[in-house]
Amino acid sequence: MSPVSSPVYTLPVNERPPRTWGRIIKALLFCILFNLACLMINGSQFVFLLPLRILPFRWSRKSYYAGIRYTKGAFGCLQILMCQWFAPTKIRITFETQGLGRFTPAELERYVVKDKEGNAVGLDLPTKFVLIANHQIYADWWYAWCLTYFMSPHDIHRYVHITLKKSLRWVPIVGWGMQFFNFIFLARSWASDRQQLAIDLASLGREAEREGKPLCFMLYPEGTLISKDTRPRSKKFADKMGILDMKNVLLPRSTGLHYSLRSLAPRIPDLRLLDLTVVYPGASYLALCGIPPMHYGQDYYTLRSIFFDGVAPPVIHIHLRMFDVSGGVPIGDLAETSGVKTPDPRAKRIVEVDIPADEKDTFDVWLRKLWQEKDESMDRFFETGVFDVEETTVPYVEIPLKLRRKREILDAFCFFWPGSVAYLWRKVRG
Repeated sequence: MSPVSSPVYTLPVNERPPRTWGRIIKALLFCILFNLACLMINGSQFVFLLPLRILPFRWSRKSYYAGIRYTKGAFGCLQILMCQWFAPTKIRITFETQGLGRFTPAELERYVVKDKEGNAVGLDLPTKFVLIANHQIYADWWYAWCLTYFMSPHDIHRYVHITLKKSLRWVPIVGWGMQFFNFIFLARSWASDRQQLAIDLASLGREAEREGKPLCFMLYPEGTLISKDTRPRSKKFADKMGILDMKNVLLPRSTGLHYSLRSLAPRIPDLRLLDLTVVYPGASYLALCGIPPMHYGQDYYTLRSIFFDGVAPPVIHIHLRMFDVSGGVPIGDLAETSGVKTPDPRAKRIVEVDIPADEKDTFDVWLRKLWQEKDESMDRFFETGVFDVEETTVPYVEIPLKLRRKREILDAFCFFWPGSVAYLWRKVRG
């Protein structure tokens, strides 16, 4: 296929034709609408919710947290709406049936929603989980958050938590909103981050289990994007440690994930670990089957190229594995480590416990094996178009990134709060 006739998304960003005036106008409209919505969401948090947080009443505290969940859901809806209007795409979800984290036929029957004709049309997955994935582009977190909207009928997109650099905490509007969302800010130094992460996760886990609320904690074990700079560093480390290097992913870092699972598992007995293998269409000889091995996602998809240029991946391939953390993940002995009891799940304070070296090593080997299977499944996908050798006999779910209800367009702009106040004001006046 010649470059002239190739779809634009198969060309690296720096080889694409220049923007047209129509595209420039759409890019400006995206900027206006997205920033307006962010301003509305953050403004609602300050004007309507912060006063509730200050009041010393239980009802006001509960109303505050309910409002924060609404604004977090509004931001999730906003992300889907921006895709719907400016960068249309769809998600194609398949399920592992052979290797680690495989789904049994009974689980597929339980978690895949079908219509009257028996076609897979949606998901109804467990609602308390840690979500991990390979990390290729900066839009990974955007699409992962969008995915949570479709994972279950229980509005999981309102219960997303992620970790961020501490320097983002005070960025106007965005950073303030993230603080209201109760995201976890870390200094990227394990010595200083360890205790803060344990405290925050213990609080989230306790709340999710006590109130029966969903919980989605997102984490990218690779720690950074795969790129021409990080790829050689990963190979150098693999050579130094005498372990097998990988082609399509970076070696995962196990410490943060291990500690997160150990912090949450005692408080959430039914905690799951969801592992996503994500592939974006690229310039391989099977154009719809992914960016070529040893090439990099950011060469094809940046936030700017997706939303300003309108060149989104036509489909996002996500291969799903799921683990029961209590029995399927070797996080170690939670009853007693180093002679210190793991804290009571109901306790408000937590006791920080060192993880024994042998348990760290066991988890590290397990995570590396999972990532090796991920790498091999991506190789298989590039060659054949499927992740799993039995994928053609297993149901898959294909979901366009569109809001399910028109009223959620208003939610995306947090219109509920000013609309409600205006309505009440009219009632009071007359």
